[in-house]
Amino acid sequence: MKQSTGEKVFYGINYMILACAGLLCFLPLLHLASLSLSGKDAVLSGFVYLWPVEWTTDSYGLLFEGTPVVQAFFNNVTITVVGTALSMLFTVLAAYPLSRKVFYGRKFLTLAIVFTMLFQGGLIPTYLVIKQLGLIDSYGALWLPALVSTFNMLIMRSFFENIPDELEEAARMDGCGEWKLLLRVILPLSLPMIATIALFYGVQYWNAFFNVMIYLNSPEKFNLTVLIQQMIRSQSLVTDMNNLGPEEIVHVTPEGMKAAGVIVMTLPMLIVYPFIQKYFVKGVMIGAIKG
Repeated sequence: MKQSTGEKVFYGINYMILACAGLLCFLPLLHLASLSLSGKDAVLSGFVYLWPVEWTTDSYGLLFEGTPVVQAFFNNVTITVVGTALSMLFTVLAAYPLSRKVFYGRKFLTLAIVFTMLFQGGLIPTYLVIKQLGLIDSYGALWLPALVSTFNMLIMRSFFENIPDELEEAARMDGCGEWKLLLRVILPLSLPMIATIALFYGVQYWNAFFNVMIYLNSPEKFNLTVLIQQMIRSQSLVTDMNNLGPEEIVHVTPEGMKAAGVIVMTLPMLIVYPFIQKYFVKGVMIGAIKG
């Protein structure tokens, strides 16, 4: 179908706005990458913008050798992988029965769950509950409060509701019970939705910051987000560098190491996203057709 002049102008303006928005997100990241790969003199003189000057990887070498970034990275992986798996499991177990028309009281339960999006217990009651459960200074304090996102659960429930009833009827005629129906029919048809919700949860756990600061007391359990924040905010990085030999820091600046830390924290999500991007739009749009 041929586009009218008004439609061409409309789409052209949209593309320009989206391109500008993309550049606003990409250019700061490119600047940080350039800082992390530039030499000490170039960084201190302020000559680094969007391309590395005096190319070097010393900032990354000192970051991995002189800071606990490797331990924090593995902490991030543990928090993200286990948290995403648990959240996906319980989100599916909540969304599937609420999508079944034969489930008694599903409307009341859905409204009760939606109520939690509007009214929450607050920080202090939540902290007291976590403390009474003995989860302080453990990763369980990060996983339990974020176990099920109401928003993600509602999207998944809507996706399940859009699956044709004829498929369910045919599966039941072949002898499928509820568990076999869910595992062999519903979930294989829901891969776009599963990938999308898993991405939501993965980004949430990977970037966890506030809960880590509140519930974790041991520095060796901190994730990358908290570690990098402490590096940027405090002067401990400069002190640690001063304690090293001059041959180790001759080509490194604190700004370069901080930029390297931000890149190390951001890069894994940038690598994972393209592999599931093809499911992303499809999963969100199909899951949002019905309320």
